[in-house]
Amino acid sequence: MNRYSAFVTIIETGSFTKAAEQLGYTQSAISQIVRSLEQELSTNLLLRSRKGIALTADGEQLLPYIKNLHHSYCELMEKRKEMQGLQSGIIRIGTFTSVSCHWLPKLMKDFKEQYPSVKFELHQGEYTSIAQWVKEGSVDFGFVNPDAVSGLTTISLRQDEMLAILPNNHPLASNEKVSLEELSHEPFILLNEGERSEPLEIFKQHNLHPNIQYRVIDDYTIMSMIENELGISILPKLVLNRTNYNIITKEISQPIVRTIGIAFKNKTTLPIASRYFIDFLVGEFVK
Repeated sequence: MNRYSAFVTIIETGSFTKAAEQLGYTQSAISQIVRSLEQELSTNLLLRSRKGIALTADGEQLLPYIKNLHHSYCELMEKRKEMQGLQSGIIRIGTFTSVSCHWLPKLMKDFKEQYPSVKFELHQGEYTSIAQWVKEGSVDFGFVNPDAVSGLTTISLRQDEMLAILPNNHPLASNEKVSLEELSHEPFILLNEGERSEPLEIFKQHNLHPNIQYRVIDDYTIMSMIENELGISILPKLVLNRTNYNIITKEISQPIVRTIGIAFKNKTTLPIASRYFIDFLVGEFVK
């Protein structure tokens, strides 16, 4: 027990006996704590009588400083508990392919340099399933398009352009850009992102109806299908980093941009490790 904290407890209870009971010490141990503190400060702090205890003149002057040390000690212990919880915590995240492949590994590495004992648990899905996992508590938070979820707190992190993906020998491959109308006539492979699809939203805004031939949940499967000339697609630029498929990417004349963010229910009730990681993400992306 910190001596300053014990002394403050004695003052607050007005009794060595009551302070000893509250702190789980014997009365003689409490008396020894006071003597030790008085020796440290080279003065008498308390007067004891039949009526109880009273501060000496020096004790009156030193009490505010002792209280400050007591409160600082309490804050230190609380922070230590937090850090212990953080160091042993598990961060459960709902995510989709482009984020889990191209953002999360580096972010997790940087975070673990500060908190090496933290563990990560990743759940792969799409906007709708991730939002549902957050709501039911299967994950602490999830990466989503904030426009695709409701009933959750969201923070936007970054915008990501979406590009047209064509087979290498496709007739549109020589165009500088491709239009939505041109894409709507081709066999279309739709990336299944749940209840909301950015490409379908932009097609709808332009009164166009893509020729959907396949619905696929994995970006890399779509790229392999395009490489084998099964159709064309629209995919986020983020997932196209460091790919070696024999495909062509083209900007779309009517730009499609998706927002990537995170969603959670109530940050204050999240495990401390997840709260820290959310703050870390915001610090990385929200400048």
